This record gives sequence, structure tokens and C-alpha cells, in this order.
Amino acid sequence: MTCAGARRANPPTKQRTVNSNTLLAVEDLSVAFDTDEGMVRAVDRVSLEIGASRTLGLVGESGSGKSVTALAIMRLLHHKAAGHTSGKIWFNHPVNGPVDLLRMPERAMQSVRGKHISMVFQEPMTSLNPVRRCGWQVQEGLMWHDGLPPAEARRRVLSLFEEVRLPDPARAYRAWPHELSGGQRQRVMIAMAMACRPSLLIADEPTTALDVTVQKAILELMRGLQADHGMSILFISHDLGVVAGLAPDVSVMRHGQVVESGPAGQVFNNPRHPYTRALVDCRPVPGRRPGRLPVVGDFLEEGSRDTTARPPEQAEERQLRHAALYAARPVLEVRELSTDFITRRSILGKALESFRAVNRVSFSVYPGETLGLVGESGSGKTSLGRSIMQLIRPSGGQVLYRGTDLATLPASALRKLRPRFQIIFQDPYSSLTPGMPVGKAIMEPMRVHGIGRDGKERKSRALELLGRVSLEERHFNRYPHEFSGGQRQRICIARALALEPEFLICDESVSALDVSVQAQVLNLLNELKEDFGLTYIFISHDLSVVSYMSDRILVMKDGEMVELKEADQLLASPSNDYTRQLLAAVPGWPTGRP
Repeated sequence: MTCAGARRANPPTKQRTVNSNTLLAVEDLSVAFDTDEGMVRAVDRVSLEIGASRTLGLVGESGSGKSVTALAIMRLLHHKAAGHTSGKIWFNHPVNGPVDLLRMPERAMQSVRGKHISMVFQEPMTSLNPVRRCGWQVQEGLMWHDGLPPAEARRRVLSLFEEVRLPDPARAYRAWPHELSGGQRQRVMIAMAMACRPSLLIADEPTTALDVTVQKAILELMRGLQADHGMSILFISHDLGVVAGLAPDVSVMRHGQVVESGPAGQVFNNPRHPYTRALVDCRPVPGRRPGRLPVVGDFLEEGSRDTTARPPEQAEERQLRHAALYAARPVLEVRELSTDFITRRSILGKALESFRAVNRVSFSVYPGETLGLVGESGSGKTSLGRSIMQLIRPSGGQVLYRGTDLATLPASALRKLRPRFQIIFQDPYSSLTPGMPVGKAIMEPMRVHGIGRDGKERKSRALELLGRVSLEERHFNRYPHEFSGGQRQRICIARALALEPEFLICDESVSALDVSVQAQVLNLLNELKEDFGLTYIFISHDLSVVSYMSDRILVMKDGEMVELKEADQLLASPSNDYTRQLLAAVPGWPTGRP
């Protein structure tokens, strides 16, 4: 059934012959943005082809032009800010045959967008309307495109929610977006995109920052929907492991251009372009422990490879280092720690119901150690980290830092100890004040804790720290929005180091970064650990990253510790079924170059 807009629209007169096995063909597409510094070409003569019932993976770093290409296909770019300088986007329309999407009237494009081509956006929380219930947001598209009455559209939505395996479709229909988890919100977005049974589904980073188990479920869901409905998928991601397991065909983008295309096995296992080799090699791989992760510049810039980096740590060296490490007195001891959140109060404020986020967890962290902390969303990782920091006061147990129980300290005494332990939060943008220049943000904790004799000395220290995290003096007076995600994370690291701590908690600090930027930040953390004698708790859902960074790994589930082992031992022989499930959910990783 087609909508009225599709019946009224006149198809473009200029057509071309498109192979019946080709659903979408992008020819020499260029997109330019009008900026204060002139026109910037974000997409430069890109050509792609997606076959019927096929999946094309589109990979590259942030800023490579992946999302702009997708938005151009959907005609979602604002024409006053962006112009399609050249190119064609041929779509094999099921009714009108081959049409050039860039030259379709907007009215006709509205009948294609959502009906024949749908998109799952990267961040489901911001893509869903926060003031409309989830069910209605999906139902609206069915009523608009297929002309269904509300009651029938509601039944279709509930059926779609069952199809995307939401645990309670009726509850999800009534729920507001903030009442669902990240994985559930992503399923709602997929249901919305699948509502009209499109020929092409564009998935823009649909699994970024999701747990490996949720990610695996989303990918299996997309495979199943593709098999059931015969649709094609354009899957956009910076995670090569995910793309390798889903897409038989791959195109790699850099600086707005496609630098390499071909079958996934060929592109990932025998990459021809140096940039593709860089993306493959800079990702941590379980079982490999290089002294320094390669970064993109190592492959693309003449003479840039760091030949002074420490060699890979051998098993014997690791055993000797651990023997000395664990013979020392712990810097942190967590004993029977529990944290509760009040979920319902009486009219007088008395707690009536509570939820236990951390349940009697005990472990120790030793000087110079990196303790990895893994688990799904809701497992209690972040609550545990914040309880250790006393940002959330625990309900019971002890947090002994150098023998002092932080949980019982009064606020004044705790304030004096705070410079010695710091936290790097997951989202560097929200943890920086938008209206404060980054230099001042680094100086502020020094001022609060009385470090430095005056502003001049604090500024000198801030500039030194910016240099230490590979930023420059000219960045001192810039604001957070003027930096990339990786640069903002470096600023947060510099701010955490401003108080000269000895203990850092890194809470998902690289989870949403490109693999190349992630490699840079991980290398930086390891360098700082050696230079400043730091001790880390490294929280992440990415087992590849945790296994590379950690001496030991602690696994959490439902607020409880289920396993704690040396990192290599845990990967080789996990004792708990839940740990085995986490490991089984890690996407298959291409072997890369020998």
C-alpha cells in the first residue's frame, strides 16, 4: 500500500538503466558545507553500490564523511547550509523504477523517506522525541505512509515491538524514551525504521557504546529482519570487528573519499590502502599485547612511527612484574561494599522502596596496577566507581584508601584527600563546562584545592599538562565545542592530572571514540601511568580494550562480582558462565596483516 504523496508525485523524467540486482547506486557524490572559513567539501566524488538484499559496510573515522553520505541519500541535509555540488543517487524505486533521489521534488521524496528508505540514527536517546511515548512515535509513521487508522496502527506497532524482541511490547508502547535502556531504545528505532517494510535500511553507528551482549543482539536482530524481509542494509560504523561480522561488502572512507572497497575478507585481511591497514592494526586484539598500539599517523606519515616504544610484554616478564606488584600493600581495599538507590518515597520523604546497585563487593587494587572492570549496562560498574570516589555514598561496607575508610570520613576530611584520587568520566563533553575555556577548566581544581601560588603558576602548570596530552598552547582559550571527541577526552585527562593524583578511575573513557583516536588515548594513559606512577581502575564494556589495558579483570553482573582473575587467564579460561557469554558476544575480529 502506498501513501497519497507517492501516488501524486511525478517521477523525474531523466532515468537510467539500473541493474535489477542493484538497489542503490551513488555516483560521484560531492557535498559541501558553507562555513566561516569558506566552503568545506565533506564528501568528495563518492561512488557506492548496494545490491538487492545485500549489506554494505561503510567504515572510517569521525569526519570521514560516512554520516553526511547517509544524510545525502535520505535528503536530510539543510540545503541552505549544504549543497550537493555534483553527483547522482540512483534508487531502484519499486513503483517508478530508477530515480535520482537528488533531483526528486521534496513532496515525492517524502514518500520515499521512511516508506522505501529508512534510517536508524546513531544516538537513540536524541533521535527519539523525549516528550512523545515510544509507541506513538512508531505509530505516527504507519498512519502517515500507509494511511492506517489509529487502532490498526497500534496493533502493527505492538507486532513490530515483538518482532524486534522488546521484552514487554505493551510497556514499551506506553513508555517514554528515558524509561527504556539504550538497547531497548535502539530496538524502538529499528522498529520505527522497519515499520513500512523499506527496501533499504541505513544504520548509522547503531551499536556504538552498547554492551557487547546488547550489540550482539542488535546485530542478530538486523540479520534476521534482513533475511525475513529481503531488505538491503547500509551499515555505518567505525568498529571494524562489527562490520566484518555483518557486511559481506565494505567501503572505507577518509577525508570525504572512498579509499578502498571490496569483499570484507579481502579488505580487512589484505588491505591495500595504508589507511585501511592503520584502522585494522590500531584496534586492540585479545591475545596480543604490544608495548604501544599503532595509530593512523604511523602508517600515513613518513617517519612518524615511534621506534622508541617499549616492546611487547612477554609472558615471563608479566609474571615477574605481577609477583612484585601483588607483594606490595594495596592502595585501595573495597570490603563488602553495597550501594542502594531509593526508588520511592512517602509524602514525607521517607524511603519506601530501594534498588541495590552494588551488592557486597570486595577486592583490592595495588600500586601501579590497572584493574579492569567489565559488565553489561546495569551491572553496577559505574555505581561502584562512583561509590569508591564517594560521589555516591555507599549504603554499607568499607572503602579503604591507604588504610583510611573514605566511607566514614566527614566532608571536610574527604575534601583534603580528593586530590589523590580522580575520575575521568565517560562523556567528555558533558563533563566539561560549555561556557568555560578549557585552560580555565584545568586551572579550576588547582584553585579550589590551593595548588600553585597564584594564577600565573597555575596557568603554567595547565599549559604543561596540555602539552603532555598532545595539545598546544593555542588551545588554552578555546571552548569544549571547538574540539573533537578525542581532544575533549585528552582535556579531561589533563584536568584529572592537575591535582597530581596517584589513583585514577577511567569510566568508559574510550567507549565512543574511533579506533584510531581510541588507540591514541590508550597509549597516552599507559604513558602517563609509567611517567607519574599512576594506578587505574579501567571501566569498560569492551573486552578487547580491557584485556589490553589490564593486569587483572573484575567481572560484574547485577551489582555483584562474579569473577576476578589475571587478564590473560580470564580470557583463556573463564570460570563463570556469564563471563563466557561476554566473551562469546565479542564480534569476530579480522586477523589483519601478518
